[in-house]
Formats: sequence, C-alpha cells, structure tokens
Amino acid sequence: MQGLMMQQPLLVASLLVHADRHHGDQEIVSRRVEGDIHRYRYRDLAQRARRMANGLTALGIQPGERVGTLAWNGYRHMELYFAVSGSGSVLHTLNPRLHVDQLAYIIEHAEDRVVFFDLTFLPLIESVAPRVKSPKLFVAMTDRAHMPRAHGLSGTLMCYEDLIELHSDAFDWPLLDENSASSLCYTSGTTGNPKGVLYSHRSTLLHTYAAALPDSLNCSARDVILPVVPMFHVNAWGLPYIACMVGAKLVFPGPALDGKSLYELIETEQVTLSAGVPTVWQGLLSHVAERAGTFSSMRRTVIGGAPCPTAMTTQFQERYDVDVLHAWGMTELSPVGTVCSFKAHQRALSGEERYAIQAKQGRSVFGIDMKIVGSDGDELPWDGNAAGDLLVRGPWVARQYFGGDDVPPLRDGWFPTGDIAKIDADGFMQITDRSKDVIKSGGEWISSADIENVACLHPDVTMAVCIAARHPKWDERPLLLVVRKPASSLTERQLLDFLDGRIAKWWKPDAVIFVEEIPLGATGKVLKHRLRDRYGSYYL
Repeated sequence: MQGLMMQQPLLVASLLVHADRHHGDQEIVSRRVEGDIHRYRYRDLAQRARRMANGLTALGIQPGERVGTLAWNGYRHMELYFAVSGSGSVLHTLNPRLHVDQLAYIIEHAEDRVVFFDLTFLPLIESVAPRVKSPKLFVAMTDRAHMPRAHGLSGTLMCYEDLIELHSDAFDWPLLDENSASSLCYTSGTTGNPKGVLYSHRSTLLHTYAAALPDSLNCSARDVILPVVPMFHVNAWGLPYIACMVGAKLVFPGPALDGKSLYELIETEQVTLSAGVPTVWQGLLSHVAERAGTFSSMRRTVIGGAPCPTAMTTQFQERYDVDVLHAWGMTELSPVGTVCSFKAHQRALSGEERYAIQAKQGRSVFGIDMKIVGSDGDELPWDGNAAGDLLVRGPWVARQYFGGDDVPPLRDGWFPTGDIAKIDADGFMQITDRSKDVIKSGGEWISSADIENVACLHPDVTMAVCIAARHPKWDERPLLLVVRKPASSLTERQLLDFLDGRIAKWWKPDAVIFVEEIPLGATGKVLKHRLRDRYGSYYL
C-alpha cells in the first residue's frame, strides 16, 4: 500500500518562493564592486530573479543549457542562483582564482551559452574569450553608469541592469523534474584538469535541509549570516540556499576579504554566523588582535576547506567567545559531509579533551554515510586508531563527473574521497592525510596533518606544511615548511624542540625550512605538489 501524501518536487525555486512569502521583509546586504553598500529584501530578490528569468528566456537560453557566472558574493549573484536554476537552466559558477587556461577549458567543456561577470573580472574575461568557441555573449553585472566604455571581447557585451529593466517580473517558475540538473561546479584541479560536478534540484534541497540542522550549521531566522566562502565554489557551502530556507539575514562581502573589511562588516551588520577557510580567518584574527577589538555579535564560525589549527580554535573561543564549527566536505559532496558538533556527554570533558575533538573533521550529517577501508578493501573499525581510505555515499554525493569522459569513480556504490582518515567510537572522523600526501618512512606511516597541527600551536608560527621528502635510508622523511609571524626570530632548533613530547619521536621532521609564503590553490587549499616538486629531494 502506498502512502497518501502529496507529491511535490524538490526544486531550488521553492526556496526563493518560501523566502518571498514568509520572510519577504528580511534584509540582504551586499558590499558591491562599485564600492558602496547595497540593501534590499527577500521580496526584492524574488522580483528581480523573476525578471532575470524572463531575460534568460529572451536570450534564447534553453532548459539544461549552462549559464556561467564569474562573480563575488553579492545580491546579483544571488539573483542568478535562482533565475538560472529556477527557470530550468544550469548555473555554472566559475572560479576566478583558476589559471586562465583552466578557466578556458572549463567554459569550453561546459559549453556555457552566456557568462555573467563582475567588473573586477573584465581583464580575465578578455583573456579567456579568444580561447573559447562559445559563449559569444557576456553580461557585465553592473548598471549602465558603470559599464566599461571599451573592451576587447570578441562577443557581445550586455549590461545586467538593462537586462533586468527590459523584462517583467511576471514569471511562473516551471514545475521541473527534481532530478534535473540545477548547478555545475568544477573541482579545483590541483592535479590534472578540473572535473565537473553536476548537482540536481533534489540533491541541492536535501543538502540544504541537512546543512541547516542544529547539529550541522545550526541556522535560523534569528541569524545574520556572512558567507565569506565564495559563491563561485560549491555554492558558498550552501549558505545562500540555507538562508532562504530559514529566513536569515544575509550579508555579502563582495571583493573585500581582508581582515579590516570583514571586521567592519561583521560589526556594522551584527553578523552572528560566518563561514570561511583558515587563511581568511587568520587575516581577520590578526586585524582584531592588532586593534584590541572584540566581536559584539558573532558567536559561531564555520571553518573548512583545510584543517583548522587548534591554535585558531583556541583564539576564537577563549579570547573572543566565538564557537568554532570545524567542517569537512568536497565539491563532490555539495559540499557538506561532516561537522564537528559535540555530543551531550562531550560537554563535560576537560578543555584539552574538547579541543582534541574539535581538531577532528566531525561526524556525518544525516544523509551522509561513511566508512574507512584498508588496502585490501575490508572495512576498518571505528576505534580512533585504525586509519584507511575514506569512502562516502549519500543523496548529494556525485556518482560520476559531468561530460562522461572518465570512468565512474564509485567503488561498489561508495565515493572514494582520496583522504586517509580515522573514525572514533562516537563517529567523529579525522583526516590524517590525503592519500597522495601521506609519508611512508621506513615502512611506517606518518601523518603530515598531525605534525602541521602541532607546529601551528607555536605562537610564532603563522602557517606550517609538512611534506614527504625522499631520503637515502628511510625512503621518505617529514620536511616542515613554516611561515613565521612578522618580526619573529624563531629558529629551526627552537621549533623542533617545541615538537618534542607533542608528537612521536620518530615522526619529528629532520629539518625545518622557513619560507615567505605557502602556495595556495583556487579554493585556499595548500598546493603540496608544488612544494614536493621544489623540496622533495631536500635530503638527497
């Protein structure tokens, strides 16, 4: 016997319809590329998104065709999130931090019909346009007064606000198949060409539900959310969708991601929750410390994209009373997979024990199942000691890549993350390495992530990265590369002495190299392959 419940498809546009109907007065604040602050409400967002949907139809964009965006976090980008996906086309967010060759490859591979871009990226668009066969239509996300007078594009250049003004807001969102594609995001391409991950309306809505839960990102209508994590990569971790679902106020930072600009926005708009990668938060914390500031409203920050050093967690929580939610995910997971949210019994643990838990990537949100397997493929125990390949599955996990050029990645229905991890008895997962980054010394495994976390506890260390360097006797040995804090005179011997007693003696790196900066990829992740290429023969 079947249930007697209504059948309504899970569609991205329904989030906007809900926000318009139930939270129409809620504010959306954006720092614009033009330099000013823009304010409007969810009902304005909904109206302009409908206008843009009519504009896309007038441009001849068909259901299923890809529409590219090269833009910062802002209200116009938000409008495209719904206008494109809601009308049946596919939103393709482009990462401006990628190399121009990779951008050209992605645009061509996705067969984008049109690309919308913020004015910041006009030079990038001018460089990419001659390298691609399509699109030949580009839309500058600005008004007529700020349109560039001259440009080197080989195609038609249109004005975003003109496109909005030309069309009516009378638009009925179509009743789409919930399994149809809604958006497309390519991996960061740290090795080889980036791969496209094609999200569906259904997977996006389910991810939004799960990520908003109390034990996930814990979002509500009482929140003021600042997504620092970019809308051009994995949908800003789903926060624009979550805000519509719960009715939270949204604050968009635009292109100004330095510590001073973010702090001013946080304080002025009374932000309660923000999300970003560790490198961004390092800049924010440095600014606040320099001016002896405090956070008057922010009480939670989500940190992901790279492991969060315990020193950063400690500073946020003990000095500024801002709880840290350490999270983990991937482009292929839409992206949220785990969040480090305490269980009830863990609240009674000592501070040191709680920090040890917070160093982990956390436990699965509902919808994500995970396991670790050994080299023989057999599942390993959840005892906090056994480490193996991390596999995941769930309704918002990719089963194959867009374009069908590659062999489907799944292993017996599970997605291989490429991470080496441990899982404890409470279900908390901790990544010990990427499978390609793990160090094998004298036949034994060494966790580079553990060494990095301990090194970052030193007060004079801004960033630390540990790589495997080839060794004549042990095959590989750990090599530590460190960025010191300004004016620090920290020496190699002092840092190695600091590691004594904090990691296994045989794990201790044989050398420390102080560097001015660490190479970061398009999503803020450390490019260890570059460091291995440069320093991998250091001990030979």
